[in-house]
Amino acid sequence: MNRKIDKQYIDWLKEVKNKIRTTQIKAALSVNSVLIQFYYELGKMIGEKQTEWGTNFLETLSKDLQKEFPDMKGFSLTNLKYCKLFYQYVTIRPQVGDETAEMKSPQIGDEIFSLIFQLPWGHIKLLIDKVKDPFKTVFYIQQTIENNWSRDVLALQIKTDLYKRQGKAITNFKTTIPEPLSELAQQTLKDPYVFDFITMTSAYKEKDIEQQLVSHITHFLLELGKGFSFVGQQYPLEIGGQDYYLDLLFYHIKLKCFVVIELKNTRFIPEYAGKLNFYLSAVDTLLKQDDDKPTIGILLCRDKNNIEAEFALRDIHKPMGVSEFEITEIIPEDLKSSLPTIEEIEREFKINKNFSK
Repeated sequence: MNRKIDKQYIDWLKEVKNKIRTTQIKAALSVNSVLIQFYYELGKMIGEKQTEWGTNFLETLSKDLQKEFPDMKGFSLTNLKYCKLFYQYVTIRPQVGDETAEMKSPQIGDEIFSLIFQLPWGHIKLLIDKVKDPFKTVFYIQQTIENNWSRDVLALQIKTDLYKRQGKAITNFKTTIPEPLSELAQQTLKDPYVFDFITMTSAYKEKDIEQQLVSHITHFLLELGKGFSFVGQQYPLEIGGQDYYLDLLFYHIKLKCFVVIELKNTRFIPEYAGKLNFYLSAVDTLLKQDDDKPTIGILLCRDKNNIEAEFALRDIHKPMGVSEFEITEIIPEDLKSSLPTIEEIEREFKINKNFSK
């Protein structure tokens, strides 16, 4: 920096230091919100001066702030860059004329601004890195606040693209559950469900999946979403002198109803809906209390045809939905031996490349 800029920098640095000292006092009363507000304001100050001075001054600023405030974290070069990105992240508003139609709503930027200061800094940096669509940003902020997600859980939900899966199951809720409860029920279901916390070999059965889900019940409940309370696996019901067993039985606290989940390790066929309807009638008769809402059924299949599923549910008067589920399958050892190694693929690629010349 030349002498003129150097003098301007020293004066500006004093302003930054004074803001930090003020923040230190306020932080004793409200740690997170004041800190995030400070990072936003620091990002704005950096952005304004970076246009004038270039990018080289950031390293100097980092050293000066760490020297002045050795007991405070957050003044590394990387974090200062995040502060600038944070300011840009919450102040850049969608403009009319963007390619994505959703981006044409200017209100979405205001919504981000009103919510994001409630999140911890680690969550915000994760959103900056992983979520570029402002509508997705609002969704993940709202879900984090509502469900009190940790940073790791937020990262998992972003990785499995919860935004696209939430509320996408094929259901008959609009005709079987009154508003506004039907919309809440619809948003409770996902499609597909991602059970990446369990791994199975190819020769597994539905009961094996059930057992794995119950063994990993914390992860399972996280994937199901807020409000589900586990009641039992292979839950017994006696109907007409015959014993029947529900794959998985839950109670949903928000919906105030039992939820029957039937697992099918095959593609969906219409007959499954009829059997689940039978189970829902039985639970409503044998388990449901007077203040409970009608029982909901969820069919989880490996694959489905959406039109076929819609037709199967159309004239059923019990509320139910159909979703797919995904799990991680382990490649059997005998099959692994028949697959090419990385080295073999690279060698084959080089041969083909030389041949093409």
